[in-house]
Amino acid sequence: MNLNQWFEKGLTAEQYISGMSVNQAGTKQISEQFSLSAEEKERLAPLKGKGLKVIALSEDWCGDALLNNPILLKIADEIEMDVRFLLRDQNLELMDQYLTNGTSRAIPIYIFINKDGKELAVWGPRAKKLQNLVDQERSKLPSQDDPDFTDKQKAMYKSLVKSYQVDENLWHAVANSICDKLVG
Repeated sequence: MNLNQWFEKGLTAEQYISGMSVNQAGTKQISEQFSLSAEEKERLAPLKGKGLKVIALSEDWCGDALLNNPILLKIADEIEMDVRFLLRDQNLELMDQYLTNGTSRAIPIYIFINKDGKELAVWGPRAKKLQNLVDQERSKLPSQDDPDFTDKQKAMYKSLVKSYQVDENLWHAVANSICDKLVG
C-alpha cells in the first residue's frame, strides 16, 4: 500500500478518541488545557492550507501517545492538516517501516505526507526533551535482576504519565519538536 492508502484506512481523531479505553480522560484533559503559543502558531503559519496530512501510528495504552496525540491534533487544527490514526498492533506492515533505532516499535510515530502521498517528514516517538527526562528517570532504576525493578519501573512510568498530563513545559517541548520537524 502507498501512504495515501494507509491514510485512507485510518481512523479520524473522533473515532480514535471515542474508541479509547485506557487514556481517553488524560487525552481529553490535555486537549482541553493545551494551546499553541503565539510563537508556535507563527512558526506553523507557512504550512496553513497546504493540504498536509499525517498518519499517526498509535495505541490507546501508550503514555507517550497520551501526551503527543492531543498536541498533534492542536497543530493539525492550526494548519488545517487532516489526521488519521492507525493502531500500531493492527498495522505492523507499516509500523515496521518506521522502527525507532531500527529495532523498536515505539509509538507514536507521525508520518507527514502531502496531498500526493509523498512522505515529507517523520516524527516520534518522543521529543528530545522528553527522551532526556525518560532516560534520566530510567537511570535511577535498580538493575533488571533486582527484585524491586518491576515495581520501581511501574512507579516511574506512572509518575511520568502523571507529569505528562499536567506539565505545560512538556506540552510545549512536544509542540516545538513537531514544529522543528515540519518547518525547521
